[in-house]
Amino acid sequence: MDASASCLIQNYARLPVTFTRGEGVWLWDDEGRRYLDAAAGIAVCNLGHAHPAVTEALCRQARLVTHTSNLYRIEAQEKLAVELARISGLEAAFFCNSGAEANEAAIKIARLAARANGNEQPLIAVAQGAFHGRTLGAWSATDPLGEHPYTPPPRAPGFIPIPFGDIGALEKAADETPGLCAVMLEPIQGENGVRIPAEGTLRAVRELCDKRGLLLILDEVQTGLCRTGAWYCFEHERITPDLLTTAKALGNGVPIGACLTRRETAKHLAPGAHGSTFGGNPLACATALAVVDTMEKEKLHEQAARTGEYLLDGLRRALAAVSSVADIRGRGLLIGIELDRPCKFLAQTALEHELLINVTVEQVIRLAPPLILDQAQADLLIERLAATIQTFEKDS
Repeated sequence: MDASASCLIQNYARLPVTFTRGEGVWLWDDEGRRYLDAAAGIAVCNLGHAHPAVTEALCRQARLVTHTSNLYRIEAQEKLAVELARISGLEAAFFCNSGAEANEAAIKIARLAARANGNEQPLIAVAQGAFHGRTLGAWSATDPLGEHPYTPPPRAPGFIPIPFGDIGALEKAADETPGLCAVMLEPIQGENGVRIPAEGTLRAVRELCDKRGLLLILDEVQTGLCRTGAWYCFEHERITPDLLTTAKALGNGVPIGACLTRRETAKHLAPGAHGSTFGGNPLACATALAVVDTMEKEKLHEQAARTGEYLLDGLRRALAAVSSVADIRGRGLLIGIELDRPCKFLAQTALEHELLINVTVEQVIRLAPPLILDQAQADLLIERLAATIQTFEKDS
């Protein structure tokens, strides 16, 4: 159907391709062309497409019951909460449908905890360049200085912007901001071009929060679930946050999100304080249990670390002589290739080379392929991406 004739609101700049099936790291369009997926639905399909364990879990649960509501106990939800507590080191979970909703829950919990301690105007420090979602609260915590190209109003108050990775600025804000109750960060800024803070930054933030009595909220919607070579990115610095948000890869394409927290903080979400009609439904939780189990059995955190290092090294060698490439950075299988010029149409150019990529902040190619990517497929990704950038350079 022609986009002009569509009944859809045109709030997405969709590329001219429709996919009809997938398998592993591959997607096929409606004309039968096969594409190497180096985006994974923006870090969602970490197990790849049509993974047998996910398919089986979905079908098995769909034959039993898909929804009952949170008025009743949900066995799969309780089991999933236990598994997420085990792999994260936290103790309690609230389930919802997306990363933005998980971040909304974390913001609410932090503010409720502050008010319980007599802070009637709680404020949360957030990072410049952050992205936490497009719901009102999450959007208000997103890049408060408006540096993203898409930053329309409205925004809710209650957030203090701090330069990303600047411990001195955070310490100054803690000294000078009455009502500061929490710090909310992405361990790696994905939407802002795969920005990785200096080693030791997260540990320094954790120590500052402990010293000043602040809650540490980590948004691992994109970096979580083995993406960076660990279950969660915070593990690289051997810390644990007070609240953790996780989603995207948790359902491998089935909508689910979770806000994980310590038990003492979880008490602030009493009955009626927060909720979700579909959050933690049997279908989503059964699928997520299969995802976590498969990731653990296949040791995907180890594979992501190993293949990510191989891919980074290969990209640096293949693109060393490409004049437009300014930087290549990453951790695990979350990689950013920064060009020296805007390249927002590069994702469409990549389609010509049967490759799916994502471009963010107008000039950073963000790669987040399925974690099942093997070295032969990584070599093909490098070859097709190099050809894509060379095509772009020739035409620009």
